[in-house]
Amino acid sequence: MIRALIVDDSPTLRWLLRNILESDPELQVVGEARTGEEAVAFCARSRPDVVTMDIQMPGIGGHEAIRRIMGESPCPIVVVTGLEEGLLDISFKALQLGALTVASKPTGLPVDDPVARHLLTQVKLMASVKVVRRVWRSPPVESAPGPAIPPSRQSLRPRLLAMGASTGGPPVLQTILTGLGADFPLPIVIVQHISQGFVGGLAGWLDATTPLCCKVARPYETLQAGTVYLAPDDHHLLIKPAGVVWLDNAPPLGSHRPAVTCLFESIARSYGAAAIGMLLTGMGADGARGLKALRESGAYTIAQDETSSTVFGMPQAAIQLGAALEVLGLAQIAPRLLNLLEKSA
Repeated sequence: MIRALIVDDSPTLRWLLRNILESDPELQVVGEARTGEEAVAFCARSRPDVVTMDIQMPGIGGHEAIRRIMGESPCPIVVVTGLEEGLLDISFKALQLGALTVASKPTGLPVDDPVARHLLTQVKLMASVKVVRRVWRSPPVESAPGPAIPPSRQSLRPRLLAMGASTGGPPVLQTILTGLGADFPLPIVIVQHISQGFVGGLAGWLDATTPLCCKVARPYETLQAGTVYLAPDDHHLLIKPAGVVWLDNAPPLGSHRPAVTCLFESIARSYGAAAIGMLLTGMGADGARGLKALRESGAYTIAQDETSSTVFGMPQAAIQLGAALEVLGLAQIAPRLLNLLEKSA
């Protein structure tokens, strides 16, 4: 049985969330909290398996509650929020503090509300994530160890960087993009698994908190150097020759649309050895097969290591397939990318 805590200052929303969660026989609501203080105290006392967290509440609020919970009695946290622009910004800050994912506030029960069904799925999935106590400091900037770049690759000038991520991805992407700096010379394309309606907010948050221009990809545009393109909702992001964006509505791959593997396979076809592919923290195995296609095409491929991944599923699947040329910790990734470009200049 999954034991859940609901945190929200609205009695109506607490009632609705309780009914949504308890519609599943595997979930039991063991407590409700109206404030951040109550949430912190309940987690310390009762250690729930998962928490649904509002952000805007009286007292210390959701951000401080997340910070304290993840520092004192860590457990998986799902932020439940509206889709208004201001709320999206503060929701992504919550992920930076240790929450695992964001989901839209439901308006009905799972039987007739797809938002409620998605929330129920996310709560159950996140409850299985083994979170650890958070230490509140930025990752150190390190030189990137690892094998020397093969001489045969030093003359190959990369023309595109592609990344895939899922659970735990937004703050990892923020760290990497910040480390690359404002003068990074390649276009960057990203598939980040995220709840419907949140990708625009993610792009805006990354644009505001990193030195690079970040946006949601649009059909038929041509990739520009130093710009970050995120896959939009409900379309596979493909990159055609000459760096042209193609949005495809083919069926989901492994339940994902957009799928990381679809992006990576398109880049293997269009760029081959002139690409760098990277698979980051995330649940499941999406992207592993695509990263292998990239490596087989001659691209330089990287997987995030277990220690710095919130969930090691996607990188581990790639490593097991032999798809990753290197396995790096989060603090090593941006320096390594800059090193690759320097060596190939």
